[in-house]
Amino acid sequence: MTEVATQIRSVVIEREFPYPPEKIWRALTQPHLIAEWLMKNDFQAELGHAFEFRGDWGAVSCKVLEIEPNRTLTYSWSAHGLESVVTWTLAPSATGASLRMEHSGFQDDQDQFYQGAKTGWAHFLASLDPVLARLD
Repeated sequence: MTEVATQIRSVVIEREFPYPPEKIWRALTQPHLIAEWLMKNDFQAELGHAFEFRGDWGAVSCKVLEIEPNRTLTYSWSAHGLESVVTWTLAPSATGASLRMEHSGFQDDQDQFYQGAKTGWAHFLASLDPVLARLD
């Protein structure tokens, strides 16, 4: 009998922003700001908090797994049979901050979810720019 190794894939996007990590952190953790660039939500920046992202197509159930202010935010992402994890990592840079987003946990048979996440996260992160530009 031959065992087939399952490959777990991740969507990773890294961006440099001309803003300090604290400003980007606000856009990642304040519900009214998250709603402007990502989705409607009931997020709270508290370890263990269960929340939802809501769109016209449905909802994503999430739970805060790790939180280190201005540095790291990790939450589970569960929707339509996909059980995965999203991790945001911020680091100061010479011109502002680098932001890394990793959405991990896509199984071999979840190519539709994987392709959707690649397209979706690129769109969402492009929508983050104008939100950050107008924040004080």
